[in-house]
Amino acid sequence: MSTESAERARFTSIETSTAADWQVIAKEFGDFARQLPDRILTHLKLLDGDFGGFPIDRLTHCLQTATRAHRDGRDEAYVVCALLHDLGDVLATYNHPDVAAALVKPFVPEAYHWMVAHHGIFQGYYFFHHLGMDRHMRAQFRDSPHYALTEEFCAKYDSPAFDPAAETLPLSYFEPMLRRVFAEPRNSIYRAALD
Repeated sequence: MSTESAERARFTSIETSTAADWQVIAKEFGDFARQLPDRILTHLKLLDGDFGGFPIDRLTHCLQTATRAHRDGRDEAYVVCALLHDLGDVLATYNHPDVAAALVKPFVPEAYHWMVAHHGIFQGYYFFHHLGMDRHMRAQFRDSPHYALTEEFCAKYDSPAFDPAAETLPLSYFEPMLRRVFAEPRNSIYRAALD
């Protein structure tokens, strides 16, 4: 993070900024961006001990989901998406998939981003009817090329990952994968700032 003594841009409005200002900002941006995996790990740990009424805490659920995907031979980007799919639970109670999807978007294929963004409504198939909601709400996305992928994610990895007796690899096991996936954005307008 920036310190008080670090060089800073001199503008008071972006409209009057200069190339020299943006060189300073780009350097700071690059340094800060490279620390993203550490911030993600810190945020994941906030889910530890937060049960929300579920049989296991939210971190264990994320770890079980990732463990299931990993043991099934999914690639690292998919496993990291499985690990982070509920990361938004703490800060975005009503739209947690949006937080996780925004986080992974620059680093994973579009299909995986879509899967994370829509997993909440697809997971609803298994419980919405218990809350007086339409369990078939996901049908509105039937024409998406990512429908089957997201349906499978929920059926095979997300839905059954609430088992206190299930294999649950530790967060430290997934940390190297997370660092590799988040090492370089695939698609971000700010990618040039790191070059």
